[in-house]
Amino acid sequence: MRYNTLIDHQHNLPVASVLILLRPKALASDQTERYRRLDVKGKLIAEFHFRIEKVWERPIDFWLQCGLGLAPLALLTDEANRKLDEALDRFRSCLRDNRVDETLAKSLLGSSYVLCGLRYDKARVAEMYRRLSMLMEDSTTYQGILEEGVAKGMAKGLSQGLSQGLSQGLTEGMNQGLRSTILRIGTKRFGSPAEPISLELQRIDDATRLEMLADRILDAGSWDDLLAGG
Repeated sequence: MRYNTLIDHQHNLPVASVLILLRPKALASDQTERYRRLDVKGKLIAEFHFRIEKVWERPIDFWLQCGLGLAPLALLTDEANRKLDEALDRFRSCLRDNRVDETLAKSLLGSSYVLCGLRYDKARVAEMYRRLSMLMEDSTTYQGILEEGVAKGMAKGLSQGLSQGLSQGLTEGMNQGLRSTILRIGTKRFGSPAEPISLELQRIDDATRLEMLADRILDAGSWDDLLAGG
């Protein structure tokens, strides 16, 4: 309600507020699409209306056509759950058709990985992300995303062979994507992390722990709480 009022005041335009629910588990009995303020005698002072959007009830194309920022939500729909391979293909086409730059592509790929952890079990998410990586191997944008990680992996793995080096590079690239996503979403929730928090995140090279942190970020109450529980 505060955001709605301030934006209205700033731009002198009507503003519609939407609460986007990412999973059925987020449904609550008090989500009535209406917020009411009463005085001490119970008389109505103000009434604010908003709309609830349940991600899973919309078709894949709805989210893909809502703009790149919302495109990863297409993978959380009931339709995607039934046809995950098709959903991945369409998500990939959306990125390609919009000719996203490296920074945005990295953000969207990281977001899709974290968001899918809300709906699918870890094994299915891992397989999905592996398939997404394979699908985009021919993309120059995706190659740019992995370039730094692959270079590091090759440097470490030369003595063990090119294949192992590439594997290490891909892992580091994925880990860096997870760190970036945790930092971005965490900053929105808890504010900018203190230097010790940032350093601790950079030191984490265990993909499993990074995935756990990403899974918990919507439930944690602070940076300290997030790292303590992960």
